Amino acid sequence: QVQLVESGGGLVQPGGSLRLSCAPSRNIFNIYVMGWYRQAPGKQRELVAVMTSGGTTNYADSVKGRFTISRDNAKNTVYLQMNSLKPEDTAVYYCNGGGTTWSAGTYWGQGTQVTVSS
Repeated sequence: QVQLVESGGGLVQPGGSLRLSCAPSRNIFNIYVMGWYRQAPGKQRELVAVMTSGGTTNYADSVKGRFTISRDNAKNTVYLQMNSLKPEDTAVYYCNGGGTTWSAGTYWGQGTQVTVSS
């Protein structure tokens, strides 16, 4: 079973920035689609941003222009640069792999908490 391991969450003030990283726990074949989902208290898990190994991306409307996804295909590592953070971005962020640009795959990370608060 492949596990994805996230890092980089934390507490930040509104308007601040954070960078999340995610990599597999062991070497595996190339994961075509990797990305990020989030779940806020009392809400359903939602897509934040995903990226194919060819560079195609899909972003949630709420993060367009503020978040940027990138990846290192050789390492199956994916990053999420989050700028201009808002309180409504507060959630547990999950790394995901193996799905499509519209739906999640079967590989998940354990989640990392992002809290935006003054």
